[in-house]
Amino acid sequence: MKMASIKPLYLSSTIHQVHSRLASTFSFKSRYLCRTYGTLTQEQKEKIAEGPSLGDFIEGDFEVEQESHGYEGTLKKEKGIKRLRLPPWLKTEIPIGKSYSGIKKNLRSLNLHTVCEEAKCPNIGECWGGGEHGTATATIMILGDTCTRGCRFCSVKTARKPPPPDPNEPVNTGTAIASWGVDYIVLTSVDRDDLPDGGSAHFAETVREIKRQNPTILVECLTPDFRGDLEAVERVAASGLDVYAHNVETVSKLQKFVRDPRANYKQSLTVLEHVKKVNPDVFTKSSIMLGLGEKDDEVFQTLKDLRSAGVSCLTLGQYMQPTKRHLKVAEYVTPEKFNYWEKVGNKLGFSYTASGPLVRSSYKAGEYFLTNMVKEKRRESSLSSASTVKAGQTEETRL
Repeated sequence: MKMASIKPLYLSSTIHQVHSRLASTFSFKSRYLCRTYGTLTQEQKEKIAEGPSLGDFIEGDFEVEQESHGYEGTLKKEKGIKRLRLPPWLKTEIPIGKSYSGIKKNLRSLNLHTVCEEAKCPNIGECWGGGEHGTATATIMILGDTCTRGCRFCSVKTARKPPPPDPNEPVNTGTAIASWGVDYIVLTSVDRDDLPDGGSAHFAETVREIKRQNPTILVECLTPDFRGDLEAVERVAASGLDVYAHNVETVSKLQKFVRDPRANYKQSLTVLEHVKKVNPDVFTKSSIMLGLGEKDDEVFQTLKDLRSAGVSCLTLGQYMQPTKRHLKVAEYVTPEKFNYWEKVGNKLGFSYTASGPLVRSSYKAGEYFLTNMVKEKRRESSLSSASTVKAGQTEETRL
């Protein structure tokens, strides 16, 4: 009886001693760290304030602290917060202008759809109106307006078996685009898992029709993964397009929570890698959303994986919940943090990195840059061909 009563007292005393030692240790470390920081030079303190560099990421895992951009509201979702309030940098003006109104009217008359409208893109006024660079852009969504998949971030309506594709859509699309006078067109589509080829032949025919009616226009195709069917990927890659885009959407860890189960990270990277194998001259492009709960080291790894897959151009933008039925925003990423990722993308070797809260995969400023990239490549190719012909003529003369 005496031993039984002693044991609890002994355990209680031991636990108390452990707690006291831990508290003493933490208190000492806290005082030590404060004194150590106080002995740093001003230059060293500024370096710490600037945050980790690209080299720091390579050597280990770091989290980049966000600045509030002068905003006093909550940026990160915490327990008890149902929904984050929209910060001021994500509020945009209502789209207006003749170009915007003209394109919208023409779309309705030809029964065409745009992802700009279906996905409620905040940049629609800038893109359709030409924006600051004057390069008017539109993103046409072909193969109907109903998707066979149900990704938790996307507001496009879904069905297991959507209506069949409109056989006149390639011609109507080419006719509409030729009349708009746009410089750069993006073709995208819903997923059509109900079709044997995923709609790839329809995709390729639309590109050819656009080029037939306006050979100078630049065409980007933002495609689905075609269930990993590489023949379907090749069909689109060989259609005469200028830029092949396919989005990984988010970091590897969050794929199963964000995308439809039929989509996955590895499959998307394989699509992008295969495009470069079958058409090395085409520019490839991908996009990821931030604010879904990803960590900085996961974003960095995603960027490295995309570069390893040969991706030329990258866009990063803020995820915004389209309706109450979709995934909630886990965090609003500040403009400063997006600027940081742009610098990281450039250091990793992307030809172009567009990173900002309102950036989307078909962001206007990116297309303006791509326009110049593609035109420059065409010019170099033309000069190279002319040089080859001239060299051949010189050789014939000598002989």
